[in-house]
Amino acid sequence: MPIADWFSPAQLFGYVAFVLGVGCFLQTDDRRFKWFMTGECIAYVAHFALLGNPTAVVSSSLSMLRSLLSLHTRSVWVAVVIVAANLGFGLGLAHRPSDWLPLTASCLGTIALFTLQGIPMRLLMLCGTGLWIANNLIAGSIGGTALEVVIAVINLTTIARMIRSRPAARTPQ
Repeated sequence: MPIADWFSPAQLFGYVAFVLGVGCFLQTDDRRFKWFMTGECIAYVAHFALLGNPTAVVSSSLSMLRSLLSLHTRSVWVAVVIVAANLGFGLGLAHRPSDWLPLTASCLGTIALFTLQGIPMRLLMLCGTGLWIANNLIAGSIGGTALEVVIAVINLTTIARMIRSRPAARTPQ
């Protein structure tokens, strides 16, 4: 890839997503996590639109909506609607197996944000991160690939911090 491509508008939006995504996964507070994720998704929508990856645009758009809704509700029904929308858009837009990577990641993230919290939420998000890494490598997303690799490391570090900060279980005397 020519060096000029590294500074194309598409890649610049990927770098913005990178910064917001790193900030997101550094958060131990679930609300702040969800706000940063919303910003990351907005940048990803522009990034993948400019890269011509429609399933990633839909996935990021639904992820943005999901993050915002999860700030206000933990309704399983809202999660079901978002997962169904991901699957429906996938059926209409996916032309090859790799098109399902961002859509599946979004489904996992939806389940995580609406049904889990704390460490379990972050572990399921980590599974989605693996799918995003694969998608971004295939799409040629420099910032997106870097973001997801760094997110995986930061998410694991944050999970470790959260485990260490748990109060020690008391054993009966």
